[in-house]
Amino acid sequence: MSNNTLTANKPRLSIKAQVLYTIGAIIAAVALPQIFHLIGAASGAGTAPGETFLPMHLPIILVGLLAGPYVGAIAGLLGPVASFALSGMPTAVMLPFMMIELCIYGLSAGLLRNVKMPSLVKVLISQVAGRAVRALAIVVAIYLFNNTNVHVQTIWNSIVAGLPGLVIQWALIPLIAFRVDSIKKNEQ
Repeated sequence: MSNNTLTANKPRLSIKAQVLYTIGAIIAAVALPQIFHLIGAASGAGTAPGETFLPMHLPIILVGLLAGPYVGAIAGLLGPVASFALSGMPTAVMLPFMMIELCIYGLSAGLLRNVKMPSLVKVLISQVAGRAVRALAIVVAIYLFNNTNVHVQTIWNSIVAGLPGLVIQWALIPLIAFRVDSIKKNEQ
């Protein structure tokens, strides 16, 4: 089996393009949750819309698929930090877990960027990887470091609460990635 059968051979992005993708993903990872938090504040739902629709996750997985593992990992790591610095969200207790989770989303999506498989499968793999590593980090924090600020139940609660967001990611990310790839091909 040749290497071309397994990979899509997408062109390598310039450093300038990678920086722009990273900045764009970080901005989206800060702005999208704020929109959902405003909706939650206006409707009396608080932070529930953000926890339900996972708006910070979408741009990180997408940028990994479009720009590769370095861009995805860096945007995933810095997006929650920028959001926390500007808005206090995610909370300080959850910030390290969000950083780990989103870093893994971006990294895994980026590692799958050139693998020939449906984008939906890439999104699913990235989601499972990010959530699994986040769950592991929470368990380590609780049982190895005696962190009493977070609970094991947080793992299951976030999965259940975020199901609508996962479904939205399944629908939107493959469509957006396909559209961006089509535009890039037409420009070449």
